[in-house]
This record gives sequence, C-alpha cells and structure tokens, in this order.
Amino acid sequence: MEPTTSKTINVEINGERFEREVEARRLLIHFIRDDVGLTGSHVGCDTGNCGACTVLVNGTVVKSCMMLAVQADGASIETVEGLAQDGVLNGLQQAFSDHHGLQCGYCTPGMLMSATALLRANSSPDEQEIRRAIQGNICRCTGYVNIVEAIKAAAQ
Repeated sequence: MEPTTSKTINVEINGERFEREVEARRLLIHFIRDDVGLTGSHVGCDTGNCGACTVLVNGTVVKSCMMLAVQADGASIETVEGLAQDGVLNGLQQAFSDHHGLQCGYCTPGMLMSATALLRANSSPDEQEIRRAIQGNICRCTGYVNIVEAIKAAAQ
C-alpha cells in the first residue's frame, strides 16, 4: 500500500483561521465537518448532484464534496454556520423560517448558501433567477415553492 501524501493548509472559515495537515485526497466537506467540526453543511450524494454540501469559497458557490481540501488552501470559506450573527438569524434565514422554506432541513444549508451568493450578486432577483440560482440544490421534500418565496421575501 502506497503512503498517502499530506499537506498543511491554511483557510479562513466564517472569519476564523484554521491551519491543519490534511491528506491530499481529503474532500473539503470532510475537512469542514470532521476536522474543523462545522457540521451544518451536509453530506448527501458525494457526487455533486444534491447540493447539500454547498459552501462559498472566496464568494463562489462550491459543492464541497467535489473539491479537495488542499485546493482551498489560502481561501476564505463561508458555511451556513457563518450566516447568523450572535445567535440571531440573518434576513434570509428568518425568511426561510417565516415562509416555511424548510421541511426536513437536509437541503437547507445548501439552499441558504446558494441563495446568499445570489442575493449578494443580485439584490432583486426575479423568480426565474432564483430558480436558476438554486437549481444545483435538490429538495427531496419538494419544498421549492416555499424556498423560492422565502428567497423573494429576503430580497425585499
């Protein structure tokens, strides 16, 4: 068996710096969840299809099951845990609650991160733009109508 190579990486996650040694093959989602202990992002499909693991890397939507942790070296990463401030939900999170934009909650972290990126780029998206922004996130409970309504409300 061949030894695995590892590398020390430095990342900022939700404003906090982390330096860890990781195996070259370690996925970003496992680094975030297992090495750093931020379990809000979910592991769903491990193929990049469901979007439950969506985070923002340097402001860009990334499915963290499709990115190696070593590729994030030097990056600024935002996870769902970084949205609330001092235990207070941000406007998007509150809109999800108010408009029943979550059912089982499994897709919610990825939906919130995709919607966060959308609203930063476009503060007044129409329904088609919202649906396009979240198309990489699967809601198994078919809650898309309420999710779209929540994102619309947050935009206002």
